Amino acid sequence: MGGSGSKGKGYWPFSGSVGGDEPAKDGQEQSLARVRSIRNATPFVFTRRSSLYYDEDGDLAHEFYEETVVTKNGRKKAKLKRIHKNLIPQGVVKLNHPRIHVDFPVVICEA
Repeated sequence: MGGSGSKGKGYWPFSGSVGGDEPAKDGQEQSLARVRSIRNATPFVFTRRSSLYYDEDGDLAHEFYEETVVTKNGRKKAKLKRIHKNLIPQGVVKLNHPRIHVDFPVVICEA
């Protein structure tokens, strides 16, 4: 539950310490060293990874479909087939307004 959080990766940006009790593995040493150098990380997120894709024509959308004609019992029927190949992710997108990080350890509410 909540698998998208960064705590599962042994990384806690707001306290500057490692999330687990185990020492860092070789592949994680570089990212943990970078996090430790930033002692007071900001709770705000300014960018996110986009869920949109470009197709071969340069169109931008979440999903792409092509219309195919299926002949069954002498009748032609049009169906939509989803395209999975040759799609390029849009990449990182700057947010209009900063958001609070999902792992920020403070509950924000009014009583």
